[in-house]
Amino acid sequence: MAMRGTWSVGVGCVLSALLAALLTGCRQAPGSAEPGAPPGGTPAQSSGYGAVFLGVGECSSFGTTSFTEVPCTGERAAARVIARHDGGPDDGPPCPPATDFVLHIGAQPAAGGEGPIPRGYACMRNLQPPHPGDPGGGGGPRTVVGDCVHGAGRGEVRETACDGSGKRKPEYQVVRAVRDRAQCPASTALYVRLDGRDPVGCARRL
Repeated sequence: MAMRGTWSVGVGCVLSALLAALLTGCRQAPGSAEPGAPPGGTPAQSSGYGAVFLGVGECSSFGTTSFTEVPCTGERAAARVIARHDGGPDDGPPCPPATDFVLHIGAQPAAGGEGPIPRGYACMRNLQPPHPGDPGGGGGPRTVVGDCVHGAGRGEVRETACDGSGKRKPEYQVVRAVRDRAQCPASTALYVRLDGRDPVGCARRL
């Protein structure tokens, strides 16, 4: 039996920095909502699928008042878990680059004869497009090569779709990931801190 849990969606990441200054990497923001995903704070419902609530490979449905684990072959399936970790996303491993949004799962007592659900987070990938976590998609919990950003005032920038379909026009695009800013090309107008072995993203002005 799956176990009852609570969640909130974490998206809409913000990169904070001045032009030509090193930005901090995009992180999940609990309580914010992604277009096409359910609002944060909605209770999850036990559905009887899987021994672990939202284990890797399991699927979720989207709803306006509740969130439920469902069979991946069912009509209600909307997104699949591609990674699952205990604790908070700021303390645990980052979600894979292909993650479209993150579900934050609150700690729950034992239910249905199973053990308690620890606090954790599930990295989700939509079963159908759009995929905001893809390079240039305008969303997702991580900033990757190919993503675009726009100025948000007070020295801040926000990620937006590179094809111009977002609310704001893209102004910069991350074109390369390197280990040190000195390795960025001369055309670099913005430096973005990335996760992984190459932590500096070189962004050019569009």
